[in-house]
Amino acid sequence: MRRKLLIYSAAVAIFFLIAAGIGVAVFYSPLLTHYVESDAFRIAMEDETAKGLHFPQGHYSPIRRTSAFAAQSESFQARNGEKAMKSLDGRGITATFDPLGVFVRQWRFTDVRVQSGEVEIQIYKAHPDTVVPKPWFAIFLPNKVYLKRIETPQANITWRFRGERAGFFGTQLLVTPHGTDFEYVATSGRLKMALFPDLDLRRAHLLITKTLLTIYDIDLASDSGSQESIHAQANAGIGRDKSVDLRANFNQVPIRSWLPAEWKEHLAGNAFGDLHWNGKDPKLESSSGKGSLRVNSGRIDNLPVLEKLAELAQKKSFEHLALNDCSLSFEWKYPKIDINKIGIEERGKFRIEGELSIEGRRLGGMIRLGLTREYLDWLPNPEQVFSRKQNGYLWTNVRLFGTIDDPGQDLSPRIIELFKQSPGAYFRLLFRQFEGWLKKGFGGD
Repeated sequence: MRRKLLIYSAAVAIFFLIAAGIGVAVFYSPLLTHYVESDAFRIAMEDETAKGLHFPQGHYSPIRRTSAFAAQSESFQARNGEKAMKSLDGRGITATFDPLGVFVRQWRFTDVRVQSGEVEIQIYKAHPDTVVPKPWFAIFLPNKVYLKRIETPQANITWRFRGERAGFFGTQLLVTPHGTDFEYVATSGRLKMALFPDLDLRRAHLLITKTLLTIYDIDLASDSGSQESIHAQANAGIGRDKSVDLRANFNQVPIRSWLPAEWKEHLAGNAFGDLHWNGKDPKLESSSGKGSLRVNSGRIDNLPVLEKLAELAQKKSFEHLALNDCSLSFEWKYPKIDINKIGIEERGKFRIEGELSIEGRRLGGMIRLGLTREYLDWLPNPEQVFSRKQNGYLWTNVRLFGTIDDPGQDLSPRIIELFKQSPGAYFRLLFRQFEGWLKKGFGGD
């Protein structure tokens, strides 16, 4: 019995050695090289690759065999993707083939490297797969392309946002399968997107399936070498459920690059805070959320209103404010946003506290303005308006109203009333301004 077992074992071993020898001979055969580099093989790979990546069709440039289990093609293009990838353009493609995949009916590629490429992604609706009739012998052939990983050091991942092309440009991309879909990990490169300044990408990891867009994490910065960080995670339904839930936090973000052009020369500082956005769909009209903002090293320079205040008070230091405190919290449920816990201060000059709300474009709220006594010397009888003393400041309440295009407040009428009650103070202020005008006009000191 033992002798028979040894004979059987030897026979099996010899069989596998012969099979391996035949396999090696086949894979190193010039005939196989001729087939791999033929149009027939290229067309078959176009069909199978397109099917594996969920495109209706694709096109390879001529395929060249570079070793027993590797081949190369200058390019692959595909359009009108049916799932997450809308289009694909790869250049300088090298693929390593795993022959064992044939035994499980797969064209298995363990490693696909792309010198450079461009992928446009999309939110898609799931549709039943079309069943295409196959010949009887198809049961013996590979019927699926399996890509273990696709890697490229230079790729553009793009999408449409507000009618414009947006995306990660010049990024290093790794694509790996996730069931019938794919996960994307991108590192380095730049994010370009409407409404945002250009940002460096440190890392992004996302998955798009037929029901859900998942952003596992994304880390951005104006300068990837700095301590700045914008970090976010999100889930967005893309099936019957279209709800959105996004959480983000940011640290040491220079505010100047986020401001409209007309404000860039006036405001500076580094922003810290967090944001939580949710809604039944991605539309702004369905959104609600909350967050907080703090600005460190805040500066306000040469605003026209400050220049006018500096001229009235004869205090040049009002033209340049270095903020010791600049913080607020906000909460919104479209179309209303409430801004509260406002605190803006340069110690020794002024402090602002309070709350305001914007609904549609209507403005409302109440702020408390505090100024030190020396910055109220230009005002006659300031205690009549700034009637409360606390923490070194004289305080008054200011009611806000109107719209964000035409804001109103009730402080100016009260100050005008003070000057009406003290004509002498009004004329002193008038002459002071006239004196300033003369110095500017004739170069006086």
